[in-house]
Amino acid sequence: METDDVSVREQLFHNRVRETIICVLLFTCLYMLSYLILNQFRKTAEFVTDDVEDATVNKIALWLCTFTLSVAVCAVLLLPISILSNEVLLTFPQSYYMQWLNGSLIHGLWNLVFLFSNLSLVFLMPFAYFFTESEGFAGSRKGVMARVYEAVVLLLLLALLVLGIVWVASALLHDNIARKSLYDLWEYYLPYLYSGISLFGVLLLLLCTPLGLSRMFSVTGSLLVKPRVSHRLSVLNLNKSSCLNVVICCCRFSVFLVFPTEMRRKASPWQRNLGYPLAMLVLLALTVMCVLMVCFNVLELLLDETAMPRGMEDPHLGMASFSMFGSLGAAVQVVLILYLMVSSVVGFYSSPLFTGLLPRAQDTNLTQIIANCVSLLILSSALPVFSRTLGITRFDLLGDFGRYNWLGNFYVVFLYNMLFAGLTSASLIKTVTWAVQRELIRAFGQSTFILNL
Repeated sequence: METDDVSVREQLFHNRVRETIICVLLFTCLYMLSYLILNQFRKTAEFVTDDVEDATVNKIALWLCTFTLSVAVCAVLLLPISILSNEVLLTFPQSYYMQWLNGSLIHGLWNLVFLFSNLSLVFLMPFAYFFTESEGFAGSRKGVMARVYEAVVLLLLLALLVLGIVWVASALLHDNIARKSLYDLWEYYLPYLYSGISLFGVLLLLLCTPLGLSRMFSVTGSLLVKPRVSHRLSVLNLNKSSCLNVVICCCRFSVFLVFPTEMRRKASPWQRNLGYPLAMLVLLALTVMCVLMVCFNVLELLLDETAMPRGMEDPHLGMASFSMFGSLGAAVQVVLILYLMVSSVVGFYSSPLFTGLLPRAQDTNLTQIIANCVSLLILSSALPVFSRTLGITRFDLLGDFGRYNWLGNFYVVFLYNMLFAGLTSASLIKTVTWAVQRELIRAFGQSTFILNL
């Protein structure tokens, strides 16, 4: 009997060590990727200065920003990794090489992301901002530690202010919880604070994603070579000189008649005539699919209580697929989740309120980098709740992600789905109709201009 107990403890120990190693390797790779990304946008002059103190402070703040950005990337990958892990275990249930992929690993990853995301939002990023702006208290010795002391004091004052505001809000809404929070801060007060942060992130996604879905068409179009539209000038019986005048004049009115740029010269006919239409069709299909899945989720909310988002303790990976279409449906869910995240980022930077935060290569100061990391972390940490609330996936929320107070409110979830479907449909219709109208006016204007000549 003792031998069995020892073997069980050894197995649990080895499993915990293996999960720790996997999480450390994953986070190390994401940290290196995040550092490379921030290194492309940071302003080099802030890190190469004659003042060694400022350079040291900026490097420490950049390390904290790198940590925050890596947590944001890991939060984006939470649902895709979980869904794909389930499908892999369904495909290879008895594989020896897949034994490391289990529910305990996925559950631990969710808990770590939740912990690090809140740690970054509440402590690390405010500390990084105060650290870069501080100069030390008056009368104290100058140096890095003087800045640390001032930043810590400011962070404590900010924490007290935020905790007081949230406690007053909880007292107004939930009197019992507010009383208990005075005695049990960790159990009642911090979850309420996390719930408010998540609600803010989900509302931000609700505003940014429909805007980003409509902007994705123009952004993708700017990155691809559009098909060449040529007019048959020979039917107009124009001589060589008049043809030259027509082309020169039309160059002022239409980008399709401009002489080829460097990109257009290098692009093959397949890229010009097939790549652009195919990319537009893919974007349109993904957007329509998102709207249809949200509409279907609205019907399920009215008919089935299990459609409500909820948390679970054990993911039970490898038991059944989270999509009625099997592995193909799971792959579509992963693509849609990543597509929604990219669209939300595009919509965030396209919004007039946040256009000034758009980073520029080798010309982004440290304050802007901190603001961008905070914004991306808020969006990415709310992505799992956002995707589950809209019914994009049936994978229930793990760990503390499923403890948010507002997730159990039917009216909030139902109204959220209706608003997303309405805003996305309106943005899509507006984008398509305006594009068709613009092309018709352009084509009609060009034809009238050529005939007048």
